[in-house]
Amino acid sequence: MERVKMADDLSFSRIIHGLWRLAEWDYSEAEVVRLIEHCLELGITTFDHADIYGSYTCESLFGKALQIKPELRDKMEIVTKCGIVLESPNRPENKSHHYNTSKKHIISSAERSLKNLKTEYIDVLLIHRPDPFMDPEEVAEAFTELKASGKVKHFGVSNFKSHQFTMLQSYLDIPLVTNQIELSAYNLENFDDGTLNFCQEKRIAPMAWSPMAGGKVFRGVDGKSERLKKTLSKIAAEIGANEIDEVLYAWLLNHPARIMPIVGSGKMDRIQRAVHALKHELNRGQWFEILQSSMGHDIP
Repeated sequence: MERVKMADDLSFSRIIHGLWRLAEWDYSEAEVVRLIEHCLELGITTFDHADIYGSYTCESLFGKALQIKPELRDKMEIVTKCGIVLESPNRPENKSHHYNTSKKHIISSAERSLKNLKTEYIDVLLIHRPDPFMDPEEVAEAFTELKASGKVKHFGVSNFKSHQFTMLQSYLDIPLVTNQIELSAYNLENFDDGTLNFCQEKRIAPMAWSPMAGGKVFRGVDGKSERLKKTLSKIAAEIGANEIDEVLYAWLLNHPARIMPIVGSGKMDRIQRAVHALKHELNRGQWFEILQSSMGHDIP
């Protein structure tokens, strides 16, 4: 599989597997091992987590699988996130939903993730959401300490706009290696507001969450999704795609920003279709036809 260089000593698989719904899949530990192995066989080596996923359970479920086959750890890159605090029976000390990017919280979250994931290091730690109460000096201190200890190799952000990214980077001596943002043919916000252009300017390959727009296109819930479904079906026939999800992935993969879609499915056939989308090439006319279907009007 194509790989994307994130730093001198780090690269990601172009397709990333997301574990945010791992707890919902109700897999046995052996089934999680098989899922990981299947991804690796397909060339997907990068796995995306967050401390809060599954009400703070998904990292542990993944870690138990790695405990069964610890040799798998050396074949993958683990990304996880911190900074969101949720009320949960698994975190009785959390009394409200808020953001916490204090030095203490970042370090304690990272250390708990290491324990839950049964690993000695995290390849990339992301700040999960922009924090309006962020002290960037504290974030910088936390990152520096975690890197110096070898607990985290690299750092990035998630859902940051360009000004928020620039502000945090200005306090850091180490580069932020990625921004995980919502990108899909249905949701054009980060195309329209310059966030994706900023990633290109800084030569930062973005991770794309919800590349299938949460299934809205498939369900035809509104006029936009109905237009897209019709256009995607037409183009699927033109390029020989099996399903429209392959076209949705291909639309992102064909963009020059080196977008890395996150596949948040536990079904092996859906993961395989995402990988198969790497083979599909869209010409400019097809790419813009999908864009215009989403916009609901012609480009200027």
